[in-house]
Amino acid sequence: MTPLPYFLGCPSWSENAWREYLYPAEARPSDFLGLYCQVFNAVEGNTTFYARPAPATLERWAQIMPAHFRFTAKFPGDISHADDLRQQCVAAHTFINLLKPLGARVAPYWLQLPASFGPARLGELVAFIDEVDVPLAVEVRNKAFFAKGEEERLLNRLLLDRGVERICLDPRALFSCTSRDPGVLHAQSKKPRVPPRPAAFSQSPQVRFIGHPELAANEPFLLPWLDKVAAWIEEGRTPYVFLHTADNRLAAALAQRFHQGLMERLPGLPALPELHRAPAAEQLGLL
Repeated sequence: MTPLPYFLGCPSWSENAWREYLYPAEARPSDFLGLYCQVFNAVEGNTTFYARPAPATLERWAQIMPAHFRFTAKFPGDISHADDLRQQCVAAHTFINLLKPLGARVAPYWLQLPASFGPARLGELVAFIDEVDVPLAVEVRNKAFFAKGEEERLLNRLLLDRGVERICLDPRALFSCTSRDPGVLHAQSKKPRVPPRPAAFSQSPQVRFIGHPELAANEPFLLPWLDKVAAWIEEGRTPYVFLHTADNRLAAALAQRFHQGLMERLPGLPALPELHRAPAAEQLGLL
């Protein structure tokens, strides 16, 4: 597999529904990670936000994940959502040590802060960044950090000065959906309705795109990202792009669709490997 000039992936690899168009129908859940790594070169480490993986699990992942693969492990919620980040540095180091079997595959670590984390707490963030001293990207959700005022400029300056990326969450496609499907409603209730803030404070901009459940409906929201990611790659940066859908049944299909669009903008960009071409591929909008 020819290395890609960017990292592309989904929120997880363990989706049974991907047998419809990505994984072979006979694939077992224990096969999913190995198959996923044959197509995509990154995955969001969402699972670590909710629970720390067992050492045996990490050893197994390390055996399966290629050396070039990237796992953007989120700091556990009991760290990122604590009352004072400065008091969580020991716990953060313990978590970093736990993930050592994955080596350089864990880069960057993600710190997803709650909406309650506002400008008055930026001193905590500075202390945490300086203390953990690992490749880091930060996602903020407080409205003050999206108001284009002094609070947002201060956040951006402190991240830029430290080479810490600001994760860009783009949920516009999800919120454009008027479906009453329970999966869509649940996703809309969980995701913050914030404007996208494309940032490149380091060599590795970070993008989380939360898509519409109908693949074609994502086009107007994805097109600007195709241009932006292509421009970053041409600048010599290595962006990370993660594609979601409401229940993630079509997340891998959306990621494949994104890569196809990027191939049109970057001649010579290799195609993603195909594990399985299901009869449903046309309905998924992949042809």
